[in-house]
Amino acid sequence: MRQFPAFFNLEGARIVVFGGGEEAARKLRLFTGSGAEVVLVGGFDDLALAAEFTRGVKTLSREEIPAALEGARLVIIAEENQGHRAAALAAVRARGVPVNVVDQPEDCDFTVPSILDRGEIVAAIGSGGAAPVLAKSIRAKLEALLPQRIGDLAELARSLRGFVAEAIPDKTARRRYWERAFAGPAAEAAYAGDLERAEALLRQQARVTGRACGVVHIVGAGPGDPELLTLKALRLIQEADVVYYDRLVSPQIISLIRRDASRIPVGKSKGDHSVPQTEIHARLVASAQEGLRVVRLKGGDPFIFGRGGEELEAVRAEGIEVHVVPGISSALGCAAAAGVPLTHRDHAQTLTFVTGHAKEGGVPDLDWPALARPAQTVVVFMGVDTAPVIAEKLVAAGRAPETPVAIIENGTRAEELRVFGTLAELPFLVEEEGIRGPALLIIGEVAGLPAEQGRIASILTEASGYAWFGAGARQQVLKETAA
Repeated sequence: MRQFPAFFNLEGARIVVFGGGEEAARKLRLFTGSGAEVVLVGGFDDLALAAEFTRGVKTLSREEIPAALEGARLVIIAEENQGHRAAALAAVRARGVPVNVVDQPEDCDFTVPSILDRGEIVAAIGSGGAAPVLAKSIRAKLEALLPQRIGDLAELARSLRGFVAEAIPDKTARRRYWERAFAGPAAEAAYAGDLERAEALLRQQARVTGRACGVVHIVGAGPGDPELLTLKALRLIQEADVVYYDRLVSPQIISLIRRDASRIPVGKSKGDHSVPQTEIHARLVASAQEGLRVVRLKGGDPFIFGRGGEELEAVRAEGIEVHVVPGISSALGCAAAAGVPLTHRDHAQTLTFVTGHAKEGGVPDLDWPALARPAQTVVVFMGVDTAPVIAEKLVAAGRAPETPVAIIENGTRAEELRVFGTLAELPFLVEEEGIRGPALLIIGEVAGLPAEQGRIASILTEASGYAWFGAGARQQVLKETAA
């Protein structure tokens, strides 16, 4: 960080602006109405600008520079004339007052950021003078995100600080109170302009004795790329007191969790269920009963092979408030990133999601004839270990061995691996590339549309005259191709 951002208290401070053109007017507009004593050294020739600043701005001539700088806290020099600019800078330097010289970064003690002003809430975006247009673009994005009346809420909170401190002496409990207040019905009332109701709700919440029960949010984290999080998911993990997360949630997303929140891994992997599902249910309930805001963070979408439904039922059964936030399913996110359209008017009019792993282990009892029908895409979750049996059953049920297949491991992440081939080759593709998961199997004509082809897929596609490969045939093809 080359520049340190700081907020100056302007109430009663003397701010001096040098100049007499449009640039000086822009700087003056930053300070009028701020509670500061604003002094303009110079003056406007433009009658419209002069009229704009007849109130709230004291104008002095350039001969009165010493008087203007007396007790000044900040100075901005917006002089177009080089001689006037140099004289002003010399006078300011002699008094050691922090100064900004417009369009002269080498002479600046500070830069003027792009400012988002919501009354009590002020955000400043700076680029150190390197890219002011970019800073303005970022401010515009923040403008769209922040409610217009968020400053009113902050002002209301200021007026109630003493009351809340008396009602809730414990600092930790008080922090939780404010966190809930700024994300609850009182905040919504303030944003809607009903400050009277917002104040009543805030006072009522503060008077409630005992610790209120918490809330559980079951949140989908998407396939791994943090930019694929929904805005609501991001907000919740940054507001949570405790986050229980799965193994499939990427480290980049974990890093977005609030720093002082508890981060508890409860994920499962093959042969390792260190935290049984019933124990996860119990932990979610216990944390909420402690009054905490709980997030259960799950890879992909929590309701697509994510046991989110089981967790919802378990928490709701205890009478605890629970909400579900959808995420981009790994099937959708990974396929899109790989350029595989799961449906296509020419190739697939049906899309089916299945699990490749039964509840008690092994291959699930699926409707294989239905899955073998043409003109459909079958996406298999958790199918790496059972890929050979899945391929065998689909071919036996009538799906063509040459049906295209895509395997996507760690989709949307930096370590993503994509392998393309055919249904007949599926077991060998998994073995050759050492795929361990998390991975998706996409079976259907759409998997053959991307131009990208994996190395193994290319080798086997060039071999001809096969209908179904066993392990021995697989090795023979590789030997013949290499020869």
